[in-house]
Amino acid sequence: MITLRNVEKFYEHGVSKTFVLRRVSFDVREGEFISIMGPSGADKSTLLHILGMHDSAWSGEYYFLDHAVHKLGKKERAEPHKKYIGFVFQSYHLLDHLTVYENLEIPLSYRDIKRSERQSIVCDTLDRFQIVGKKDLYPNQLSGGQQQLVAVARAVIANPRLILADEPTGNLHSDQGKEIMELFKKLNESGTTIIQVTHSETNASYGNRIIRLRDGWVVN
Repeated sequence: MITLRNVEKFYEHGVSKTFVLRRVSFDVREGEFISIMGPSGADKSTLLHILGMHDSAWSGEYYFLDHAVHKLGKKERAEPHKKYIGFVFQSYHLLDHLTVYENLEIPLSYRDIKRSERQSIVCDTLDRFQIVGKKDLYPNQLSGGQQQLVAVARAVIANPRLILADEPTGNLHSDQGKEIMELFKKLNESGTTIIQVTHSETNASYGNRIIRLRDGWVVN
């Protein structure tokens, strides 16, 4: 599903460069559940955003399904991102001017799904995440944990082939966090590929492989 070869990213400071990712190479098979781990400052999230096609300022080769991502322009990358990937951001990234219901409907609007069917899927998802009572609220009316639940719901609602999750349980209490990880496990068992960034060995234990980063290098 994914092939990375010698992916590097750096920031320029005058004539000097600070590398945050160095010669990162690995493959991800469809159906894997992978955890990216490492100390703070290892740029795990940076790597996740490259995989999610949010970041285009890097070098190397990235193949996703049949797409040579490193050869695609910004607009061309938007299509496979919207079609195949669900992303859970560490800072939620909910749209403040939209209600919970409307935020959940957005990923479905990218697919060829009839309005009546979209409504049914959103209602089922609201029920599944026990946030029916929040559907008409805006993100700024929710607690951090509630926003995280909505963000996870939005990532999974369209049954993406790949879920990228950046510390998906970071703002949830332990019971909610366990529920989210159990949900990811079920999705993975049904064929969804999952890559998560986590500091939690417990969360990592739900997956089948760990990629460790240190100082921008893959070290395992």
